[in-house]
Amino acid sequence: MVGPNYHKPPVQIPVAFKESANWSRAEANPQGALSSTWWLTYQDDTLSHLVDRALKANQSIIAAEAAYRLAKATVAANVAQLYPTVAADLSMSHTGVGSGVPIGSTAALGTASARVSGAPANLYTANATVSWEPDLWGRIRREIESSKESAQATDAQLAGERLSITATLAIDYFALRQADIDIDLLRRQQQIDARILDMTRAAYAQAQASANAVLTAQDTLEVVVADLQATLTFREQDEHAIAVLLGVPPADFSLAPLRDYPFTAPPAPLALPSQLLERRPDVVTAERTAASANARIGVAVAAFYPVLDLSAEAGFESNTVNSLFSLPSRLWTLGPSLSETIFDGGARTAAVREARATFDEAVANYRGTVLTAFQDVENSLSSYNHLQQQTVAFADIYQRNQQLFSSQHAAFDVGSASEASLLTQQLALVQAEQNLKDTQSLLAQSSVTLVENLGGGWQWDDIKGAAVSPLPTAAQSSDRGGQPDQAKTGSP
Repeated sequence: MVGPNYHKPPVQIPVAFKESANWSRAEANPQGALSSTWWLTYQDDTLSHLVDRALKANQSIIAAEAAYRLAKATVAANVAQLYPTVAADLSMSHTGVGSGVPIGSTAALGTASARVSGAPANLYTANATVSWEPDLWGRIRREIESSKESAQATDAQLAGERLSITATLAIDYFALRQADIDIDLLRRQQQIDARILDMTRAAYAQAQASANAVLTAQDTLEVVVADLQATLTFREQDEHAIAVLLGVPPADFSLAPLRDYPFTAPPAPLALPSQLLERRPDVVTAERTAASANARIGVAVAAFYPVLDLSAEAGFESNTVNSLFSLPSRLWTLGPSLSETIFDGGARTAAVREARATFDEAVANYRGTVLTAFQDVENSLSSYNHLQQQTVAFADIYQRNQQLFSSQHAAFDVGSASEASLLTQQLALVQAEQNLKDTQSLLAQSSVTLVENLGGGWQWDDIKGAAVSPLPTAAQSSDRGGQPDQAKTGSP
């Protein structure tokens, strides 16, 4: 086959991730992300059910699946060019010829008896043709190679669409559950602030509080009311987004609120074993696109070489059906042809240059995609690590506010603390709980983003059958001064 053979473009691979996770290199695997069931690690049956529905009914996934079927059909069509084409024909004509028609004309051929008798004549024909273009220079094989690699790129795009839809669904779901909790906590704050406003007004009526204090209490209450309305909007819009991801109208879908959703985030692995280049769909797509573009160079180069066509035809022709398939009625032709373009004004040379430029562009895009992939993972690891530390901090704050509220409540019960101080401490407790829940939700969403940026997560249960050591939790890291353990550095 003419044209260059494909070699995977070299890329700069870091020895280890900067943000606490090692890297080991592997070859791209277009099917890798398809079998990932990363959402099961969150142990939420509702989320798993929603993901299953989205994988079956999401219109973007259905469109990507159709594109993949189209790519496979293109491969089959290109493979068919390697084989001969066989056609058969059976025809009958009923022809009459007037006395003024020249004997040598096409209309008069085979109708001599009609000219003598003046009656129309019949002509029966049965023949078969075979044509074949031997792939002498590999043009067809290069086209097959290009279409196969394009199909692999489309397969990776399908995997990427599935990953994107499931990750978006999970993030929207966690954001909705965060809104559920915020709505409940904001309503509790509204009740507390309304009670504080009533007490402030009563104090003002007794000249024990200023008018400014009443205005401040009113503003505080109105801010909570505004925040509540904004959160209700976010909740409704998240529900609408989930409905569209499931392929149903928003009016036909709803999720019951949960006031105390237990957010969980699976611990990230200490070492990331080849997941990025092996399972990240956009990297696979870019690499397979470069391979396909390389094969197109061979197709363009093959145009400089002659084309050999082999064709043959055999059959029978007669004026009567009874004598159609007899030896005197047989006919055949055999004729190979060799064609070569002598001058085309530089069109073929331009086609080769175009193919090489397309390949160079695809290689640059591939390398850029790899760099972007590493950036995405580094960003996700950074966010994940810091959110873990924030979660620990807010959990400590919430625990201390629980202790303070219990102490304040005990003092109020014995009459040594006022109701106002008790409400203030209760308000601080509710706000501390909201900060903790919001951070837990952000941590769960960040873990989903990390899963997406790694190309489908890090679990290998259904692919390799091997577990991966998780990163230490934020609490464990804080015991060691906030520095997670480092695995041995792997070679790129």
